[in-house]
Amino acid sequence: MTRATISPAPGTPGAARPDAHAVVVARGLTKRFGAFTAVDALDLSIARGEVVGFIGPNGAGKSTTIRLLCGLFAPSAGSATVAGFDVGTQAEAVRAHIGYMSQKFSLYGDLSCRENLRFFAGIYQVPRDIRDARIRFAIEMAGLEGREDALVSTLAGGWRQRLALGCAILHRPPVLFLDEPTSGVEPQARRRFWDLIHGLAADGVTVLVSTHYMDEAEYCNRIALIDAGRLIALGSPQALRERELGGALFELACAPLGEAVAVLRGARGVIDASIFGDRLHVLVARDMPALALRDALAAARIDAGEPQPIRPSLEDVFVRLVARADERKRSEPCASGG
Repeated sequence: MTRATISPAPGTPGAARPDAHAVVVARGLTKRFGAFTAVDALDLSIARGEVVGFIGPNGAGKSTTIRLLCGLFAPSAGSATVAGFDVGTQAEAVRAHIGYMSQKFSLYGDLSCRENLRFFAGIYQVPRDIRDARIRFAIEMAGLEGREDALVSTLAGGWRQRLALGCAILHRPPVLFLDEPTSGVEPQARRRFWDLIHGLAADGVTVLVSTHYMDEAEYCNRIALIDAGRLIALGSPQALRERELGGALFELACAPLGEAVAVLRGARGVIDASIFGDRLHVLVARDMPALALRDALAAARIDAGEPQPIRPSLEDVFVRLVARADERKRSEPCASGG
């Protein structure tokens, strides 16, 4: 499968240019609720067959952005198109060309799997002469053979999740929006679900998925990091690790952790320090000797082990980017609207 090459645009880290092959395009997309800005001038372009992950803390604006792109909310400013249709002026056409799945799955527990699929086939106006074929496809895609007549209320979370995905693609939409679809689902079922997503993408479906599981972000072609309604970084997992940290990362065992973080954040050559479980992750300038970290802690009478170099995780990247965004917000003049 051929994917469009999308390059960064000025003003947004890693943001994509408008592209002839883009299926989802947002330009300055903004949503305000009174004085509160939930989505703040977001620029994003997603190609056909691309899987893009929305990552951010609760309340960052991920769900609101997805609802804007689904045509469920009208933008307060800016614009967006999905499958060639404007979300502000052609919302019904947008909804006819997308599949949407939320973490609640929106299934009917007192109906069987087959009955749920029939119901959603009617909602999506799948023609009657192909309805049975589409339902069979959804059952096979989701691996639900043998469970067609089981009540949804009797299914485990992973099976309900697959059924919900099958319902969302009955009308063969070119774009799929998934809003934290793996929340509360066991890890093995989550992995199986991502296999299904990649299969759809290989067939040309464009997928935008929000998640708070950092390990899932590794499955995406690109990751959009969202904080306080703003896109703070966009790129492949590898590119974000290489581009955004800007230093060497070490793991360090020491105690007490809180005091050690305060000491290291004030040490020369240290870019940032954060607590990860019972260890510290310390980002330092590339030319800083690792043992200088232990020396700084020893001067403060804090015992520490030998610093170990580690490969940055996406969680390291995210923690650093959010801290950097917070620093920028504190340095900005007070702005109205939040």
